[in-house]
Amino acid sequence: MVRRLRIIRSLHTIRASRNFEWPPWSVAGSSPSCRSPTIPSVTVHLPITAATARRFLAIRHFLAAPRSLPTGPDGVMTVLERLGSLQFDPLEVAGRNHDLVLLSRVAGYRREVTDDLLYGTRDLFEAYNKGLSLLPTAELPWYRISWDRAQVEHEGGAFDEHAPLVEELLERIRRDGPLSPTDVEPRAAIDWYWRPTNQVRAILEALAEAGVLAIARREGNRRVYDLAERLFPVDLLAIRPPERDQVRHKLLSRYRAHGLLGRSGSAELWYGAGRATVDPRHPDRPLRTTLLAELVEDGTLVPVAVEGVRAERYVLRTELDLLEQADREVAAGDPPGGVGPGVAFLAPLDPMAWDRDLLRSLYGFDYVWEVYVPAAKRRWGYYVLPVLFGDRLVGRIEPRIERRQGTLRVLDLWWQPGFDPMLDGSFPGAMAEALRAHRDFADLGRIALPRTARHRALATAVRGRLGT
Repeated sequence: MVRRLRIIRSLHTIRASRNFEWPPWSVAGSSPSCRSPTIPSVTVHLPITAATARRFLAIRHFLAAPRSLPTGPDGVMTVLERLGSLQFDPLEVAGRNHDLVLLSRVAGYRREVTDDLLYGTRDLFEAYNKGLSLLPTAELPWYRISWDRAQVEHEGGAFDEHAPLVEELLERIRRDGPLSPTDVEPRAAIDWYWRPTNQVRAILEALAEAGVLAIARREGNRRVYDLAERLFPVDLLAIRPPERDQVRHKLLSRYRAHGLLGRSGSAELWYGAGRATVDPRHPDRPLRTTLLAELVEDGTLVPVAVEGVRAERYVLRTELDLLEQADREVAAGDPPGGVGPGVAFLAPLDPMAWDRDLLRSLYGFDYVWEVYVPAAKRRWGYYVLPVLFGDRLVGRIEPRIERRQGTLRVLDLWWQPGFDPMLDGSFPGAMAEALRAHRDFADLGRIALPRTARHRALATAVRGRLGT
């Protein structure tokens, strides 16, 4: 199979070589143009085993082994340069979502590192992609479509209805600098998305959605806004790729982040990345299926058929070498990445866990993030994370950061059918290492494990390795 992979990679390299350029923003003012009409189309559905697919995902997500990337900003930027997009979620039961994604990949990760990249050096910025996301600032021109469309929407709505407040807030920011909603006397609440909201907060949020403002910093979960032109280079803001190229880039961002997506899945996977059917209000906008076909035709994405998984999946052409590595390791019986398997706790919105259907078909793992499920209907718990061991999803963990007690508390653990954490002698040590990293990330002093009978043997083994 390795030889077949190399042949297919050569075909796609030849097809894309004439004008394939990555990253597309490398030439100021240029738009990404990957099509090569003079080169015949070569579409090959590469068959891969389920074991190779699982190994590939662990390797390309920097989880073979976990926490192996360099400490500090270099490690964080390495993740963002490959995955391209991390979702932001403010819940901090065990850490914010993007912090948990980075904690599982970057050695000695601390949230201050990413905060500085966002609000200090501004190598990263916040904008809407798959929900509110952290994105590389170098790619800003290819995400401004969200700003431009929001601008049009709000100009026909909130900006017109609340024009005096819009001008008041902008004038205050121009004159006095960054502003948060609590710096202004609250006004009467208005209907805003899913709940009534103070007008000041709503209009500041709308101005940020439209790219007029941007988040200068966060104070806890409170957003502090400033003019976008003060926060980002003017020449970068001036680059305006064609709308079609921006939508195609957003679609490609989903495949970059996950690594093995198909063409379907839950609606939230594709929001903002092109519709599957014609929008009657905007019939000229490109369909997602059309843009995906272009990405396959120009060789950016390679179709693969995964054993036991319905419908084709797609791998980035630039990651076929990682697929070769995965295939070699599985064939040789080597551990992921050639090192002993480690344990990682995946964030609820970790890109690797975006496609719940694939988790079920490839790993036999049914994952539901139950924060929005009524307590009486939960199967597991409020903030439960998948447990990855090597390239297998082996269970779930419910950790909680208790700052007042200085404790990382594990409320409960659930194991997949057929997995016994005590049968693999390396698991307790790998589990202890993952818990230690989580404790240190949160600057806590101790780890509290469940004391129930079903977890006693593992808890004892883990405590021994933690020295507690």
